[in-house]
Amino acid sequence: MQPLIRILVKRSLVINAIKIALVVGTILNIINQGDALWADGSFSIGHALLNYLVPYSVASYSAAKYQLNQSTNPSDNTDKAP
Repeated sequence: MQPLIRILVKRSLVINAIKIALVVGTILNIINQGDALWADGSFSIGHALLNYLVPYSVASYSAAKYQLNQSTNPSDNTDKAP
């Protein structure tokens, strides 16, 4: 578990996950709370934060697991075309 956490806090991974979360989270907020943004609906800060937190979590965890697998199995070339 500790190697995974070490990878999760790498600067490059965090920056990339933030970029993904900003794009995907904004799209999710427009979809999920569009009525609150452009009409008289009530805007939920909690839901807005979750719309950014979930894509950040998925992006960072996926990237960290990929890097961890690459470091433990360097001869595994499953992502390369023949």
